[in-house]
Amino acid sequence: MDYEKQFADAVQKIRHEGRYRVFADLQREAGNFPRALNRQDGDNARPVTVWCSNDYLGMGQNEDVLAAMHSALDTYGAGSGGTRNIAGTTHAHVQLEAELAELHAKEKALLFTSGYVANEATLSVLSRLLPDAVIFSDSLNHASMIAGIRHGGAERYIFRHNDLEHLEELLKQHPRERAKVIAFESVYSMDGDVGSISEICDLADEYGAITYLDEVHAVGLYGEQGGGISERDDVRDRVTIIQGTLAKAFGLMGGYITGSSAMVDAVRSFASGFIFTTSLPPVVAAGALASVRYVRAHNDLRVRHQERAQRLKTSLGARGLPVMPSVTHIVPVLVGDPVRCKQVTDVLLNDHGIYIQPINYPTVPKGTERLRITPSPVHSDRIMDDLVDALSLVWDQLDLQRVA
Repeated sequence: MDYEKQFADAVQKIRHEGRYRVFADLQREAGNFPRALNRQDGDNARPVTVWCSNDYLGMGQNEDVLAAMHSALDTYGAGSGGTRNIAGTTHAHVQLEAELAELHAKEKALLFTSGYVANEATLSVLSRLLPDAVIFSDSLNHASMIAGIRHGGAERYIFRHNDLEHLEELLKQHPRERAKVIAFESVYSMDGDVGSISEICDLADEYGAITYLDEVHAVGLYGEQGGGISERDDVRDRVTIIQGTLAKAFGLMGGYITGSSAMVDAVRSFASGFIFTTSLPPVVAAGALASVRYVRAHNDLRVRHQERAQRLKTSLGARGLPVMPSVTHIVPVLVGDPVRCKQVTDVLLNDHGIYIQPINYPTVPKGTERLRITPSPVHSDRIMDDLVDALSLVWDQLDLQRVA
């Protein structure tokens, strides 16, 4: 067996399909988000504007967050010292979990090293702990949710995206007393649409199911205090488990779940992804705590964020650029071809100093390749106009289709 050839051939296949991913060598400028330096040419760094960061509110540059992290580094040192069960629980972790539970109006919260791990570990444990469980999963759920459901080994059904009739049709096939979990998201991050939380909770009540809601692209961004779509729509108390991340609106890294004390304790006690993983460094936990507290207290950030997203959608549409429908802060622009999508982003970066990553299969279905633009409260009118002008020029340069 020529192992190296197998590896090289697998990568070459992706190259031929036009979806080989190249990492940009960027150096973000502290305190100057969304500005960065493009270091792909070594010392010959060029300034760029970042338009695809999931640091939706720029909290990774927030002075309160940075100060908390500097203080925590001096207080705790660098690492956590181990897994939570051995040596990796610090007061910063305890404080952060209490803050997150309060944010979502739940009894308890549990930290993980990422949102992916939180989903994979929790859904896997639910599948194993609930006797004869059956899982119902939205067809557009994140890969981490799919992985957790598969690893749990429970019987599973996929319902068409946001299709309540299809979900109810599947629920009806199982006795009410059988354990059921409905897993779905609030904001679907590639299309920018929203899950039907209240209606899914209605079905859960009727058919004896519990609900698992992924709020990673909504926490910090919706609701009076940033509790997500479930807070905005006043349905937090109806959702059994709310999962979120510290890596997007809060600007750091890590994931978490919130829910009843009994549920959180069960996941803590049985989830391998929690038990055998070194905990978040306390400096990250302290920074996240400062970020959550700041975001909860500054609803003006959310108001500004929504205004920025709407202005960009309007500006792009006015130039005939194919903005895909979105009711959230996500601004997807359709290209429809992986090679062309990469060409667009290359020209934007090299000729205009604008950094946007192409979104290709398997992240989105083939034929729907797109730019995924994420304006923040600190993207000014001027740099927004620069983006729209550059996109219009590139669309003409590459002879891409516009809309009437």
